[in-house]
Amino acid sequence: MPFHIRTSKYRHVFCDPPKPEQCWTGMRLSTVTGDQQYIKASSKYFVVALQGGGGPMMLGRLDRPGRFESGTSAVVQGHTGSVLDMEFNPFDDTMFASASEDTTIKLWGIPDDWEPTDENGKAKKGQPLTESLVDLTGHGKRVTLLRYHPTANNMLLSGSADCTVKTWDIEKGEAATTLELPDLTQDLVWDFKGDNFATSCKDKKVRIADGRIASVISTIDPAHEGSKSVKLQFLGESGKFLTCGASRQSSREVKIWDLKNLAKPLHTENVDTASGAMIPLYDNDTKVLYLCGKGDGQIRIYEFEDKEPYFHKLNDGFRSTQPTKGICMIPKRGVNVMGHETARLLKLTNNQGIMPLSFRVPRKSDSFQDDIFPDCLAPTPAHTGEQFLAGSSKAPVTMSLNPALTGGKSTKKKTFKTVAQLSKELDDASKRIEYLEKKLKENGIAYEES
Repeated sequence: MPFHIRTSKYRHVFCDPPKPEQCWTGMRLSTVTGDQQYIKASSKYFVVALQGGGGPMMLGRLDRPGRFESGTSAVVQGHTGSVLDMEFNPFDDTMFASASEDTTIKLWGIPDDWEPTDENGKAKKGQPLTESLVDLTGHGKRVTLLRYHPTANNMLLSGSADCTVKTWDIEKGEAATTLELPDLTQDLVWDFKGDNFATSCKDKKVRIADGRIASVISTIDPAHEGSKSVKLQFLGESGKFLTCGASRQSSREVKIWDLKNLAKPLHTENVDTASGAMIPLYDNDTKVLYLCGKGDGQIRIYEFEDKEPYFHKLNDGFRSTQPTKGICMIPKRGVNVMGHETARLLKLTNNQGIMPLSFRVPRKSDSFQDDIFPDCLAPTPAHTGEQFLAGSSKAPVTMSLNPALTGGKSTKKKTFKTVAQLSKELDDASKRIEYLEKKLKENGIAYEES
């Protein structure tokens, strides 16, 4: 049989350790632990939970690395308990949700002039953001996980310690569906179109449920024999499903499943014997999986192919002596395409702050490389939440990353206003009405009073 070397455009992807001036430092992180990622990002901002009363959060700008100073830099603060998870709206970089121990979910709008650090990387004094746009209440215990819908506007999925998973219609401010589980939720994830969502539970079962009526349609029992937290990921439109967990001997492993037949996995990849839970970050555009682990300094890189053996290890990935507390991937539209950056991860550490990890493909040309940058997800919803709940099923809207093209379709975003903003508008309107009524009376013009 002839010797064959598999070719891949991403085979030589690399990541250099970031310089100190490229990182965010100085924050005192929250000590609350759980199954969350501890950090989330949009293409413009990132957010992490901090120590302190009222669940403070550091909201940083990706283009302003520097030092955060408690008491000086502006924070987001409005909960009465510690914040456990955050999630940015995929269709609006300036809106994010936060989940807390106080059983509530709050939605926040980021002001245009938000600057916790100045252009020199020094802490900038500012007023805290304390007024949320929307408050969602309905869970009986702490809310631990949040996931925005990938295609429908203003739909949010939440998991709670009350052993329920709720789908929220944000515009109505109420829960559209509720799924009851027998134990604590370890992970939540929507599929590619958002028709279904998957949950991993402490009872070692993975359940796939209909996103519109929250009824379980299939189950993996068990997904992994070990007791470590199980993390999930749908692999795009391939019809394949990934789970990360541990074997009976407590060694970490990754399994690939066929959604049409969940009786046994298609492939099992043994990773190592480390103790931390793994976090799979999948880039559906390039089919590259970044396998990260809590407490690890290494990030492993695999390329997924929809045929045996399914996984192809690209190289040694990224190695560091700093263990990972949390990690997330910024949306593809936020990467530096002209610098051949195919992915950027934000790594949260206990001692070195937040480190941006830029994964690049070495290319000599300075022009846009369309072979390594296929169309990515656009910040445009495919349909409304009401349409989704009524049965609409649409693929995500995509856009080109080529700077020379406009890419994607523009859309008018749904805007929310705080109670304080609405109260001021109402007061102004009342004063205007009073003034106009006075003028009518002065001129002897009759009008009908309400």
